[in-house]
Amino acid sequence: MGKVIAVANQKGGVGKTTTAVNLASSVAAQGKHVLIVDLDPQGNTTSGFGVTKRSVKTSVYQLLTGEAPASAGIQHTKYRVDLIASNIQLSGAGLELVNMERRESRLREALTPVLNQYDFIFIDCPPSLDLLTLNGLCACDTVLVPIQCEFFALEGLSELMNTIRNVKKMYNPYIEIEGVLLTMYDGRLNLTLQVVQEVKKYFGNKVYKTTIPRNVRLSEAPSFGAPINYYDGASKGAEAYAYLAAEFIKNNKKGGA
Repeated sequence: MGKVIAVANQKGGVGKTTTAVNLASSVAAQGKHVLIVDLDPQGNTTSGFGVTKRSVKTSVYQLLTGEAPASAGIQHTKYRVDLIASNIQLSGAGLELVNMERRESRLREALTPVLNQYDFIFIDCPPSLDLLTLNGLCACDTVLVPIQCEFFALEGLSELMNTIRNVKKMYNPYIEIEGVLLTMYDGRLNLTLQVVQEVKKYFGNKVYKTTIPRNVRLSEAPSFGAPINYYDGASKGAEAYAYLAAEFIKNNKKGGA
């Protein structure tokens, strides 16, 4: 049965979608069967795999409302990663879910029939702690938290950790931290080294050894609708996500991040 990983941090600009897209693609490049679910109304994961939101007929919205099964929403991208896309309807889904039964477990129920088709399912959660993110956290086995190496990096993180603890207590007793990823890393800066120290103090061995550097090619790739390993496989960004994918797969072989 496939492992479900939510990529989450309610703080924007931390490299959340960049990580969801490029880790999924890099894991797939190492021979794994991968599905990614775009739970963010902004739809940047969808466009990051070269899919236009206007072309999406069955999105994650229809899965959440029960209008369609997951199998109807799965698209095979040209990057060896399957995608359940976001579209504009998703921005109103939070309000609609409020009045639905089992509102927090709609995504989990929708994904259950397709779990056996994949090794890993990544969920790109919105940068907020709303009902969409709650669905992502209730559907996942583990949470991968990207943190940027900048001032106030840990700001708001306690809120995310409290939410995960509450989800564990009330809805999903098996949820754990998959790993913590340091993004926008620049080892020449004292600030970066201070952030690394703080994050390691807080999360210990859950912090990935791999770090993601600032990289122009990483920033450019989404505009071309391609993950970094296809857009520029020789770039520092592609190299970093390839290392992260190897570390991620190795951790999952031995049963922990």
